[in-house]
Amino acid sequence: MSVVPSSCLSLDPGRFPEGVRGRRILFVTGRLAEGLVRRVVDAVAREIGFQAEVRVLGITVAALMHVEWVRRKLTVDPTSCDLVMLPGWCQGSVERLSAQYGVPVVAGPREIQELPEFLGRSPAPAPELSSYDIEIVAEINHAPRLTLDEILRLADRYRRDGADVIDVGCIPGESWSGVADVVRSLRAEGHRVSLDSFERAEVEAAVEAGAELVLSCNASNRDWAARLPAELVVIPDDPARLETLAETAAMLAESGARYRLDPILEPVGFGFAASLERYDSTRRRFPQAAMMMGVGNVTELAEVDSAGLNFLLAAVCQELRIHSVLTTEVAPWCRSAVRELDVARRLVRQAVAQRVLVKRFPLSLLLLRDRKVTEPGEDALEQLSRQVTDPNVRLFVDGGRLHLINRDGHWQGDDPFELFDRFLAASDAIDAPHAFYLGYELAKAVTALTLGKQYTQDEPLQWGFLTREEVSPLHRRKTPAE
Repeated sequence: MSVVPSSCLSLDPGRFPEGVRGRRILFVTGRLAEGLVRRVVDAVAREIGFQAEVRVLGITVAALMHVEWVRRKLTVDPTSCDLVMLPGWCQGSVERLSAQYGVPVVAGPREIQELPEFLGRSPAPAPELSSYDIEIVAEINHAPRLTLDEILRLADRYRRDGADVIDVGCIPGESWSGVADVVRSLRAEGHRVSLDSFERAEVEAAVEAGAELVLSCNASNRDWAARLPAELVVIPDDPARLETLAETAAMLAESGARYRLDPILEPVGFGFAASLERYDSTRRRFPQAAMMMGVGNVTELAEVDSAGLNFLLAAVCQELRIHSVLTTEVAPWCRSAVRELDVARRLVRQAVAQRVLVKRFPLSLLLLRDRKVTEPGEDALEQLSRQVTDPNVRLFVDGGRLHLINRDGHWQGDDPFELFDRFLAASDAIDAPHAFYLGYELAKAVTALTLGKQYTQDEPLQWGFLTREEVSPLHRRKTPAE
């Protein structure tokens, strides 16, 4: 038994020349996908206005084609067509076929339903998301407890993930003699550095070593902090008394010190909504002042997936012109917070600047769910089960159930163990590699079923920027299909 993906009913992504209207296009497919391909191609040809021919080659599954096999099996009259489109799963270089046939040969889209866009009816251009105006300050918590190598590794990872400034987090009540060496080492690696400490000796040593930002400043330290050649983050003495923030800001302004304002974001259940109102009040009172929001009190102190929280907090910052955020990655559910904020700041910048909804952007924070889920439908699965004449296994998620199909039957259910046992009892025995393969794919399918995600056999589940690419068994094949 060989492995055959459910994408035997679909085509792989590719690029297609513009201007297909009036062209003569030859579509090549296999026996199983013939009906679906003909229906879609006929509809698209009428809508766009081109001439279409569907040629069925002597292979059950179009996904198993290889260009060398196509070269031997397919003949093309260059006077009767302008272009040949192969299933996208077809392996090998299509350029060789173009040279042989004397007409362009291309690979089609992964999903046959995407053919209209592929042939020229493209959606509106995706927004360009390289611009943002929110700075990410990523804190290394309890830095004195870490080795210099550990600090540098974390800083490098945060920078790769999108951080602009590395914040060295000290430990309240302790004095760290090694802070200057750490700051100098970070600066030597090209990092911008801030320090999170109220300890005067730590702060002065860090600033002298190159720290450009100090967290934080209030009535307790503003007298000596005002003389530092670094920017200060001003916080209220008491978050409920916003006037104390204004008092410190006024003193620093009179001293000529540089500063940004952070009214302090409180955890949910401890004044979260009121703290959001304080940010709005601060912006209205200080319309031109630089501001910061530390988001960790919300993301770290609630056992909730952090991506959505980071997006909403970034949106608040964008609308209130708060151009820096402080984040941490301490809690396990916040382990990708820097990357989430990097995506979020690009999305909210585009949304606010262009007044568009945050939908269908090329970057996405859809991690657990998918933008769109398509299922083959009961009729298509039943038709497929009647057509299949080989032992290759096709696996689908449809109608809240798992579906496993080969020549011996069509099994369905929501328990993968029970489904596998029924399949083994009725189908030919399978060897260990194929048992492993089916177990792996069933696990992915159950995950998709549980979360309502798109499942396509032999393709990775999509987890946004957390997606781990897979090399499918189909693409691990070493020889052309015969």
